[in-house]
This record gives sequence, C-alpha cells and structure tokens, in this order.
Amino acid sequence: HWEVSILSARLWYFLFTVLRSCFCVKSCTAHLGLPAQQCRCLFMPIKVGRTCSKEWQVITGGNYDVDCRVEGPSGEILYKEMRKQYDSHVWTAEKKGIYAICFSNEFSTFSHKTVYFDWQIGDEKPVGKASTNGAVSLTQMESACVTIHEALKSVISYQTHHRLEEAQDRYQAEHLNSRVTLWSVGETLMLLSVVVGQVMLLKSFFADKHTGSSRVGL
Repeated sequence: HWEVSILSARLWYFLFTVLRSCFCVKSCTAHLGLPAQQCRCLFMPIKVGRTCSKEWQVITGGNYDVDCRVEGPSGEILYKEMRKQYDSHVWTAEKKGIYAICFSNEFSTFSHKTVYFDWQIGDEKPVGKASTNGAVSLTQMESACVTIHEALKSVISYQTHHRLEEAQDRYQAEHLNSRVTLWSVGETLMLLSVVVGQVMLLKSFFADKHTGSSRVGL
C-alpha cells in the first residue's frame, strides 16, 4: 500500500508539473480586424532574455496580404515585412520593456481584412527534469505522459492551421457565391427588361395597324 501511495503521489506531482509548465509560457492568440487604410498594434511587456515567437496569417480580405513589423522598447524595428500573407518570426528580447507588433492595411483602398496571430513569450520548461530534478529516471507512466503532452501540442498546432485554411477557403467560397448571385440577379433583370421591351414593341405594332384601319373606314 505504501508503494502504491508513493507512486500515486509521484504521478499526481508529475501531472501537476506538466500543467504548470504549460502556464509558464505567455500566449496571446486572437483574430484582428484591419479596416482599409488603417494600422493596429498590440503591446506586451517582455523581460530580458525571454524568447518570443509570433505567427500570423491573413484569412479574409483583398489579396490576403498585410504589412507587419515588430518594434522594441526604444522604437527600433526588429522585424518588418511588406504585403505578405503568412509568416513566423522568433527573437530574443535584449531589453526589458514594452514590445509592439503592428499590422498595417494602409495600402488597401477599400478591402477590410482579418488577421490571425499567435504571440508566445517564454520557453516551456522541460517536464522530465522538473519532476525528477535530474536524479531519478522517468517511469514508464511518466514517459507516456511526456509523449502525450508533446503529441497534444502538435495536434493543437495542426488543428489551428487546419482551421485557418478552412476559414480562408470558406471566405473565398462565400465571396464567389455572392458574386455569382449578383451576376445572376443582373442577368435576370436584363432578361426581364428585354422581355418587357419586346412586348411593348409588339403592342406598338398592333396599335399602329388598328389606328390606320380606323382612319380608312372614316
């Protein structure tokens, strides 16, 4: 019983360490709307030596491209790309302060765009060393938990990219559907106008003949 209790306590501590390591990383994930001819920035305080990574993708609007830049605490440009659809970037903070990520749609005249971004700050602590302090090797259960933890992170990443591609394809399909609908409505109106015009033209022919015959009778 004591051995079972010790193994249970160790397993619960290991699972707690896995969950705690997940919260050691600051993450900001959202969808950002960018109206035409506007620029929006997001700000985050970062300590010296923290590793930062960002990933973004335009999912709706125009040619699916925006300008993106990363600014340091003193206003220096750490990253800058013009009119791109997707990109990722990793850097290490050399100063403590407020960092900014800015997305710009100023070059667009009327297209409203939506940008998905994922901004992560900090590295995830190694789960195995935190649970055993490097003194005792992992048990089979703990090794399985670490494997599952890494696999779930990969699944989350794949699902995120799949959702983004699905959202982009859905927007393109809806946009194409709206254009086809408008074209069909326009063709229908043109057909109705042609039909009405032909009917009026035929009525005018019969009206002229009737008027002429009545004049001859008089």
